[in-house]
Amino acid sequence: MVKKYVVSLSAEEKALLESLLRSGTERVRKMNHARILLRANDGWADQEIRAALDMSIPTIQRVRHRFVEQSFEEALCPRPTRRTYERLLDGVQEAYLVALACGVPPAGHRCWSLRLLAQEMVRLEYVDELCHETVHRVMGENVLKPWLRKEWCIPPGSQAEFVYYMEDVLDVYQRPADPKLPLICFDETPVQLVSEKRQSIPMKSGQPERYDYEYRREGTANLFMFFAPLQNWRHVKATERRTKVDWAMCMYDLVHVHFPEADRCVIVEDQLNTHTPSSVYEVFEPAVAKQILDHLEFHFTPKHGSWLNMAEIEFSVLARQCLAGRIPNQATLANETEAWEAERNTNGATVDWRFSTDDARVKLKKLYPSIHV
Repeated sequence: MVKKYVVSLSAEEKALLESLLRSGTERVRKMNHARILLRANDGWADQEIRAALDMSIPTIQRVRHRFVEQSFEEALCPRPTRRTYERLLDGVQEAYLVALACGVPPAGHRCWSLRLLAQEMVRLEYVDELCHETVHRVMGENVLKPWLRKEWCIPPGSQAEFVYYMEDVLDVYQRPADPKLPLICFDETPVQLVSEKRQSIPMKSGQPERYDYEYRREGTANLFMFFAPLQNWRHVKATERRTKVDWAMCMYDLVHVHFPEADRCVIVEDQLNTHTPSSVYEVFEPAVAKQILDHLEFHFTPKHGSWLNMAEIEFSVLARQCLAGRIPNQATLANETEAWEAERNTNGATVDWRFSTDDARVKLKKLYPSIHV
């Protein structure tokens, strides 16, 4: 059978299509159309193209038709259809659908699905019948996306205590750099230790690395983070626990090991039950404890406001770059974090903090208490 629409590519068009396929960055639909054109240009029949590319005959015929009747560009990227489709739900029914999606799903379901929404609309007799694809289209056009959830540290309501600690920390961040008064952000995080139960298979040509989904839990460890943003320095200490003793030893290291020449270390940390100056007296003799605390100046982030601690940003980087894999024991954890710490310090990485007290009084105005005279 003689083809009505014969594809005949110029040398320039053929080179363009081959370059497009090698790039691997174009949309799948566009690349499929390019493959159809190249095979049609080589004289392949539609049945052969369908078998090779697993595409329908009508799609192949439409690409041929657009190339001959319209243009090379139209064959690759057809214009959106101008056909108008009848809306299957009116405004009231769409409002019911959105309200339903914003509500609590039925028992046994943690979230709404398209099919569940369609079934519930029929059960509540808002519509006689409804396809999940219609629900998908309606919800996709809506600005409100009720199925999305965002994890967030929600602060308390209008509360003077929150504002006091927040502005205190923000004022500390505005101080100029002073080697005699280094700013140290301090934080801690737990780490779950897991080991492989089976040896992974290394990657090879044409095959990625493969590891078994099963693992063995090896307990937990703890990481303490010292971060001096103005000195572009950080130190990570791995411990078994996060007790008052561990925290007190970190304060000792800060004064006598990391910053022995400083007059006083300015510390920003969270309000945890172990982060109290009295813990130092539980570990050291009174004279030693007093000497340590005389070289420390504490500033605490507000409760539910730990995002004000820049050490959390460093922990976020550490988690993505170093802790994403399986770590079997504390020794490996210490070695990995030490290597990460050395690289970050060598590169002079830091945090460019720009949120100030003036910004807080504008952007977080709702957190400030109302003053009634």
